[in-house]
Amino acid sequence: MTAEKQPSTIDSHVGHRIKVRRTLLRMSQGKLGDRLGVTFQQVQKYEKGASRVGAGQLFEIAKILKVEPNFFFEGLIEHGQPEAGFAEAQSMLAPIGIEETVEGMALHRAFARIRSKKMRRRIVELVTTIADSLSD
Repeated sequence: MTAEKQPSTIDSHVGHRIKVRRTLLRMSQGKLGDRLGVTFQQVQKYEKGASRVGAGQLFEIAKILKVEPNFFFEGLIEHGQPEAGFAEAQSMLAPIGIEETVEGMALHRAFARIRSKKMRRRIVELVTTIADSLSD
């Protein structure tokens, strides 16, 4: 028996960026799959990095998600590593900010709907207090 193949760093990164953008647009995996002519299960595999996205398919995904194809590679190669070869640099991912997580996007959307400046300040204070208590 062969060991289960793990997704490459690049495939995982591209898949994550697909998921981030799709979620930001509030598009289901099924809808993206329908537009691509694949099943929602195939979209899941792309997003997990379990299936590699071909160049033509990635170009179509970019059009559907209204981004340039290079969007899916942003943050992949760590800058400031001139001595590292391309193969070495490929495994270095830039840190992902909260705005690039599903939870971060949901928090952003909900927070943006709150019109009261006073309430927004209180929420920031609450989250800051929670974060500070967890870091002790």
